[in-house]
Amino acid sequence: MSVPDHEGARQYALGRLQSELPPALTYHSLIHTRDLVMRAAEHLARLEGIPQEQTDLLVTAAAFHDLGYLVDPANHERASARIARETLPAYGFTEEQIGQITSLIMATRLPQQPRNHLEELLADADLAVLGMDIFMERSTALRAEHAAAGKTYTDEEWAASQSQFLKSHHYFSPAARQLFAQGKRENLGKLDALLGRRAVKSI
Repeated sequence: MSVPDHEGARQYALGRLQSELPPALTYHSLIHTRDLVMRAAEHLARLEGIPQEQTDLLVTAAAFHDLGYLVDPANHERASARIARETLPAYGFTEEQIGQITSLIMATRLPQQPRNHLEELLADADLAVLGMDIFMERSTALRAEHAAAGKTYTDEEWAASQSQFLKSHHYFSPAARQLFAQGKRENLGKLDALLGRRAVKSI
């Protein structure tokens, strides 16, 4: 059986993100996919001892997971899966492999409900930023993306919404908890400190 061209498929996805994503998508950007989610997926897979063949599928799914923003932002996971189904046969992927990749993409949909270990890893990689030291910077980018779409927040509303999201979120894999849980607690502390300072000022 021929080996699928993972590198070619990933370059296709990243090339489209680079050339077609609107500038208003300041969070769901090329940086998010290439530098954060793909790298986190590969790192988590290595820590969890995932075989290379499955790791390759995981990272390719990461490359495609937000392509749907190009055509249907409101349903971007389904659109991303559709693009993957239409594109991947040309890169030598089998029906079974494409089915795995589309299921992985759907595992990033909120609220996350991964159904197997590999899906857990992509779900964790997609939100790895919650436990990174660049979280506040990326949160600002997400707020700007919402504002560009017409949904604005006061500083307090945004901090409260981000705090609630972090409190409701949990990492599925041991590797993600090892890497990101402490950072997420620290980022939650920063948000709650902002909220606390604002509460004091309003008294």
